[in-house]
Amino acid sequence: MNSDRANRRLAAILAADVAGYSRLMGEDEEGTLAALKAIRRELSDPKVKEHRGRIVKTTGDGLLVEFASVVDAVRCAVEVQRAMAERNAEIPEARRIEFRMGINLGDIIRDGRDIFGDGVNIAARLESIADPGGICVSGMVHDQVRDKLDLAFEDLGEQQVKNIARAVYVWRLRLGAKQTASALLALPDKPSIAVLPFQNLSGDAEQEYFADGMVEEIITALSRIRWLFVIARNSSFTYKGRAVDVKQVGRELGVRYVLEGSVRKAGGRVRITAQLIDGLSGTHLWADRFDGSLEDIFELQDKVAFSAAGVVESTLQAAEIRRAVERPTTDLTAYDLYLRALPDCLSWDRERIRSALDLLEQDIGRDPNFGPALALAAVCHHHFTTIGGVGDPAMHRREALAYAQRALQSSPSDPGVIGNVAYMFGYFEGDVEPALALIDRALDLNPSSYRGWGISGWLRLWAGHHDVAVQHLQTAIRLSPLHPNATQIYGIGVARFIEGRFEEAITLLRTALGELPGHAGIYRYLASCYAQAGRLDDAREIVRQLRTITPNVLPNVVQWRRPEHREIFLSGLRLAAGEGT
Repeated sequence: MNSDRANRRLAAILAADVAGYSRLMGEDEEGTLAALKAIRRELSDPKVKEHRGRIVKTTGDGLLVEFASVVDAVRCAVEVQRAMAERNAEIPEARRIEFRMGINLGDIIRDGRDIFGDGVNIAARLESIADPGGICVSGMVHDQVRDKLDLAFEDLGEQQVKNIARAVYVWRLRLGAKQTASALLALPDKPSIAVLPFQNLSGDAEQEYFADGMVEEIITALSRIRWLFVIARNSSFTYKGRAVDVKQVGRELGVRYVLEGSVRKAGGRVRITAQLIDGLSGTHLWADRFDGSLEDIFELQDKVAFSAAGVVESTLQAAEIRRAVERPTTDLTAYDLYLRALPDCLSWDRERIRSALDLLEQDIGRDPNFGPALALAAVCHHHFTTIGGVGDPAMHRREALAYAQRALQSSPSDPGVIGNVAYMFGYFEGDVEPALALIDRALDLNPSSYRGWGISGWLRLWAGHHDVAVQHLQTAIRLSPLHPNATQIYGIGVARFIEGRFEEAITLLRTALGELPGHAGIYRYLASCYAQAGRLDDAREIVRQLRTITPNVLPNVVQWRRPEHREIFLSGLRLAAGEGT
């Protein structure tokens, strides 16, 4: 069992076979074998090596390949199939060698050079569904690559396949087509916009945070306009430092409009340039320059957001955005400290969170009523209770709730503050209903809040509303399609665990853990899930890894409001940790 645990891992599996192999061999055995050897030597084996795959085994008509990256697996399959189509162009149809391919992402067991498990079995079943010359992939593969590769997919829905108990969600790759906006992400039913990172033209790399913070504020201002669909910062910032094709950005993010620009900060002056582009046609719709002093910075940000929104929707009234955007502080140093703390606070790195909290405490010392900083300080203390091993959890709980209360009193109409406070109340308090009321109010104020929808998903998960929880977590993913979305994937994995869909939950939780290796909560749920699935060696290995992060295997706080859900989690975790832990 110990060797089974050591050799079990998540992998992308490509299964391929030759369509009509028996017929081809019956008609020309020597010619078919010679052609297959040439294809392996000249095409398939080099492509597998190029994309960092490992050929597990070959049969007369088949091939099984393991990849560490699902993107590499799909790229390899596509390139082989396209090259095969070119090779077959001059060959009579009856003599063509055509592969069918299936790709799955799942848990496997390695035994020597061979691999086993549902991850392999599902790949083989997907291959059997594929057309000659075609590729079918599982839903998990599609979700991982759809925003990373310029490919078109056809939704085949759930398929019941041989020897697999549950239905498998299947997508067919359309190899002859590139992705279109509709094939990637459908445009929302209201005007949609993404704000790309602004260039820092200050000549000082230390001012990068200022340009990023400027964009953050513009995104926030636009998000508060109810008729706009605004992509979250997490996804738009994946383009930072890259030369981009705005039309491609529009396709990848599923938006109609793209706002880009630059910031120059010198002395006490700031210059912002911005331009709005139609992501479908590439047409420049508007460009302008905004100059002012640092004391006018919030007004400048409002002007950029208002001008862009006014071009997108000519019926916008100036008063709407002025009312929507409430500035939380007049202290520019406090605002500067907040911008510096923001990226570190939202990480799951212990030292970065310490640094963020130090900045926020300085910030609150300057402006005790700065709501966003107060709410962010609460988030830092929450993270310390989740990571573990950072002081007294009871103290962090008290501090988080105290900061949350002060934040709500200081900024009762700020949706970002309300959302963070809702999470603190839902996480630490015994009654989730007030937290749900708060997050609903936050989303009413800002329906394009990526973080708000994610928080709503978690709160509804703890309340036992799993279907709604998963919908809201998926909405967060849609609002930030290029972000890893690890906390959302984590939440969906927890929902599947509580529903008893253990293997699906394990895949999701392992994916989330790959992005957040310092998140103790993911280890706890993964260990409990393994234990409930009967995989005790895997569960104990996860507990061993958890103990390198925190001595506390059992959590300090358990959010589940329904006793049966709490017991599923805790009983599995106790089993994973051993009696008396």
